[in-house]
Amino acid sequence: MSLNLEEKKAIVAEVSAQIASAQAIIIAEYRGIEVGQMTQLRAKTRECGIYFRVIKNSLVRRAVADTAYAGLAKHMVGPLVYGIGADPVAAAKVLHEFSKGNEKFVIKVGAIGEHVMSRDEITALAALPSREELLSRLLGTMQAPIAKFVQTLNEVPARFVRGLAMVRDSK
Repeated sequence: MSLNLEEKKAIVAEVSAQIASAQAIIIAEYRGIEVGQMTQLRAKTRECGIYFRVIKNSLVRRAVADTAYAGLAKHMVGPLVYGIGADPVAAAKVLHEFSKGNEKFVIKVGAIGEHVMSRDEITALAALPSREELLSRLLGTMQAPIAKFVQTLNEVPARFVRGLAMVRDSK
């Protein structure tokens, strides 16, 4: 059943709103995917905060026109699914993991801002640690000098106490 003009405008507005806050868009071909598998993928993307939807290519072309993602318009051919996310690593990771387990789900292209990424670049992006992991590493790196300083300061009285204990034990 085809969409009327108002429904099309609503979809373009919804996708435009998602694109406005997006850091990355990943486009994949889903020909031959079973409904159960697609439902699992939708649940995983929803859990990770990724806008994941099958939309008519012409409507997405209108949504990306005059945005940083306009370079993707020429790749929008065939049955495609769009993953739009605020965290580019999470979007790449979820879709790449699913494509590894399912050969019928093929990632075609993606974009971060104006940079259009190939499938290999998306794979490299998916290999990066998540935002939370990077933040925890940064915090650990920032805390290391302070922790070592406190440990060093604590060692002076600890040595003194051990020395007194040795003198006490010898007498």
